Amino acid sequence: MDRHRSLIPRPGWFPTLQILGWGTLFLLLILGNGRYTNATLLASFVLVFGHGWLLTSVWHRFFKSRRWNRHGNDWRLPAVALLLLAPLQTAVSELATYLFAPNLAAAGRSERIPMELAFWCIVMLGWTICYMAAVALRRATRLEAEALRLEVLAKDAELRALQSQVNPHFFFNSLNSVRALMYENVDNAAVMVDQLATLMRYTLMSTFSDCVPLRQELDAVRAYLGIEKIRFEERLRAHFEVDAGLEHVTIPPMTLQTLVENAVKYGVERRTEGSEIRIIARQTDEHAVIEVANRGALLANPGSTRVGIANARKRLELAKGGQSSLDLSEADGWVRATLRFPLAA
Repeated sequence: MDRHRSLIPRPGWFPTLQILGWGTLFLLLILGNGRYTNATLLASFVLVFGHGWLLTSVWHRFFKSRRWNRHGNDWRLPAVALLLLAPLQTAVSELATYLFAPNLAAAGRSERIPMELAFWCIVMLGWTICYMAAVALRRATRLEAEALRLEVLAKDAELRALQSQVNPHFFFNSLNSVRALMYENVDNAAVMVDQLATLMRYTLMSTFSDCVPLRQELDAVRAYLGIEKIRFEERLRAHFEVDAGLEHVTIPPMTLQTLVENAVKYGVERRTEGSEIRIIARQTDEHAVIEVANRGALLANPGSTRVGIANARKRLELAKGGQSSLDLSEADGWVRATLRFPLAA
């Protein structure tokens, strides 16, 4: 059914406006003549307005063939309307008078022709102004759509570039963990390689998506923490708390992973007693709030943490809009990284 519909040409804007414009003017003149309207007058009007419709349609075709509509409005249009279209239309009007009202053709010609010429100059100039406005509007709409398309492409390219910076950093860290474990426990190293394969599969699949469901990101985080749990044992303790329904909320891939990786690096690895890592997702005032917390303190020097956070913040903004945020805070011995974005985004 849809295939057959696509074969039916849709009427363009120009024929529609032509019918509306010339049809309205035709009706106004018929109504203006009132009781003097008869078959002869109707035939005269049909000839005159049919010629006007045909004349402006031919001019439109000529205008398009020269591609004058690709640029700004051209002074040649009003000039052609006044110097060519209006005189031609006046000549046809006189021909219609001669054919359908020969008794009036010779009477008052010296007064009638200037009035008709002035009338058709006004009509053709008005038609030209409307035509130029319609062309300008279509051109502006087309340029706006093209600008929007380029903006989306630029945003997508920037998001891909930022995402490509995350994956190598994460996998190099994971491979270093596998390397360190191989000297201590080969079996645990094998388990870690399996976990890493799961993460690689997720990362490769998510590379083609701007956003992924939170559930998938949490599964990747659990796999990552499973790797690090083998390495840090009791020093790493993980706690998940996710409100019902938020598993389907989407976030940029590897965003939560980046925050958890930083929590392990600066909250577990640098503390002798390790740290609990709390991952909490909740809904607050039509916003999703995802928090990753660990014991420790914010570092004074920027280091790779700031780079990773800046990367995650930029990807979140590109994917979820300007109302999203990613903030770092420290209170009561806990460092918290908090994602916040509208649920409707």
